[in-house]
Amino acid sequence: MVSIVTSVRLKEGREREWDDAMGERMAAAGKQAGWIGGQLLQPESAAPSRIIVGTWQSREAWARWHADPQFAKTREELDSLTAAPEEHTWCQVAIDARPSGQARKSPARDAKGGRSARKGAGEPGNAKSPDLEGVD
Repeated sequence: MVSIVTSVRLKEGREREWDDAMGERMAAAGKQAGWIGGQLLQPESAAPSRIIVGTWQSREAWARWHADPQFAKTREELDSLTAAPEEHTWCQVAIDARPSGQARKSPARDAKGGRSARKGAGEPGNAKSPDLEGVD
């Protein structure tokens, strides 16, 4: 499982238009094979910007989505509303925490001998609650 984190600086006053277009894109992504989920974050800074977190089963699934006409449909519109090129960071998902309070290790992380997502009671970083210490 992988996530791509994209930082976008928006043109002043165009935030609502950009958010609407990105909402359409994320709804379309939700119908794609390999899509796990995503978030659109609005930093508390004064500058108009957004952070997109998209989680996919693989980079290949993400690449197929980027070749899809539904993706291309919003590309031009979103680009016209940005003030600078997007910045992307790929991340391997180490722990996938959900509201149920269950933390799951990513299968790729397990196969590489990564540390356990669950620690014993009383240890720092105990993953029994959804508030996982050290998980951003």
